[in-house]
Amino acid sequence: MTWPEVRRLVPNALTLLRYAAVPVFAWLFLAAGEGPAWGAGLFFAGAALTDQLDGYLARRWQVESRFGTVADPLADRLMIATACVLLWLEGRIPAAAAAVVLSRDLVLVAGYKLLVPRGYPFEVAFLGKLATWVLYASLGFVLVTEEGTGWSLALLWAGVALALAAGAQYVLRARRVLRGGPGSRDAGAARE
Repeated sequence: MTWPEVRRLVPNALTLLRYAAVPVFAWLFLAAGEGPAWGAGLFFAGAALTDQLDGYLARRWQVESRFGTVADPLADRLMIATACVLLWLEGRIPAAAAAVVLSRDLVLVAGYKLLVPRGYPFEVAFLGKLATWVLYASLGFVLVTEEGTGWSLALLWAGVALALAAGAQYVLRARRVLRGGPGSRDAGAARE
């Protein structure tokens, strides 16, 4: 296999590794017991870094793929959702924060399934990417700090607010695109 052929596969391989990392992360978190879960937190941070790396490499090497465009954000949703559920079950984050993140992600995934076949061009907006970054960071900090640490929870709520704003942006954009109105090809949206 030549280097250009290998290079074409690397970003998607990193995305697939993030899917495989979800059960490992869950095991590390559950094995940590009470208090900060440094192993799970560092592993979670590594997963967040692969999110940045796969997109960067795909753009840099000009090997973006339809698979990566869909699978990459879904891998993020799965990792973040797993962290939210585990942290909520352990009483480390408020149920409302977990519910908002999970509900928003379910709406986005269901919306994708319904809208893409009708011509909606799936693109990740900067606000959505920012929300993902803040959620990754905040959940990582919650993982490695003592329960109830105020600043990490404040950052989580900022991530929740950004996730809601991004969700609203996606809904409004989908309405414009499907109606064929002005601004239907929103310049503010960019692929991961």
